[in-house]
Amino acid sequence: MEKRVVAFGEVMMRLSTPDNQRFTQANHMKTLYAGSEANVVASLAVFGDSAEMVTVVPENDLGLATIDSIRKNGVITDHILIEGDRLGLYFLETGAAQRSSKIVYDRFNSAFSEIKPGSIDWDSIMKEASWFHWSGITPAVSQGAATVCAEAIASANKHGVTVSGDINYRRNLWQYGKSAHEIMPDLIAGTHIIIAGLEDFKNCLSIDEPDYEKACRVVCEKYPQIRKISTTYRETVNATHNKLYGVMWDGRKLSNSQTHDIYPIIDRVGAGDAYMAGLIYGWTHGMNDMETLEFGVAAGVLKHSVEGDVNYCSVDDVKQLAKGENIGKLLR
Repeated sequence: MEKRVVAFGEVMMRLSTPDNQRFTQANHMKTLYAGSEANVVASLAVFGDSAEMVTVVPENDLGLATIDSIRKNGVITDHILIEGDRLGLYFLETGAAQRSSKIVYDRFNSAFSEIKPGSIDWDSIMKEASWFHWSGITPAVSQGAATVCAEAIASANKHGVTVSGDINYRRNLWQYGKSAHEIMPDLIAGTHIIIAGLEDFKNCLSIDEPDYEKACRVVCEKYPQIRKISTTYRETVNATHNKLYGVMWDGRKLSNSQTHDIYPIIDRVGAGDAYMAGLIYGWTHGMNDMETLEFGVAAGVLKHSVEGDVNYCSVDDVKQLAKGENIGKLLR
């Protein structure tokens, strides 16, 4: 049986205004189901890999619709818990030109936030896994989510499963009495590959170093299990025109990808998740670090052209962009 990539996190309903309308204008909204970790495994499933999502959804029709949406992307849902009353929501207003996009969260007291320690049999899941992915959003949601995430990382380490973490610090989510400084270091200590920027280092690890390469050295000295560190840099010309490149620390040196000019942007939500999926795919399919970095950046760039949270672009699409081939052409 093919080993799978497993992710753990909350899946929400996304409600977005149509046609770049403001919240105050819209009289209806488009819906879909998404979450950072779910976006990663969905992208990997589109690439053709075996991928599984572990989450909690409420015991109602919205919970069933969430599972159905995950399955439609080709993601395994065997260990999703169905319990609780409420699905988390987020609302998106897509900007244009000089007007920024906006996101409003409504996820407090969701079914996922009420998850209890010991409720998931991680040892059974990790026996079938080759990779486990989490993000900094999950331990910010509740103490229960943080504890279960720690259980997953411990099990992954016990079973020799590679662990990646997107250390995306979200200040507004840490509302249950614990700070990121109290929770994140122990989770990061059990992680092999992290996506993190300077602000993430500062807010989660108390490492306040303005030079990214020096910061990576400090992180790896403090957390020796970490093998790679990466992040992306974005130049925002306006809401529909960005430039993007990635960097990777391999334990010895920092490498930069090529810079991509992205215009027009259709939907940038989930671009970081597409980048993470690209890195996982590259490393699990025999690419070297530079090939993996370029593949990951190209995946993140292509996501900007796709509406929704998931990158519905194939491996060939991504490889062609990474090589600078067939950009924007009419392919027949």
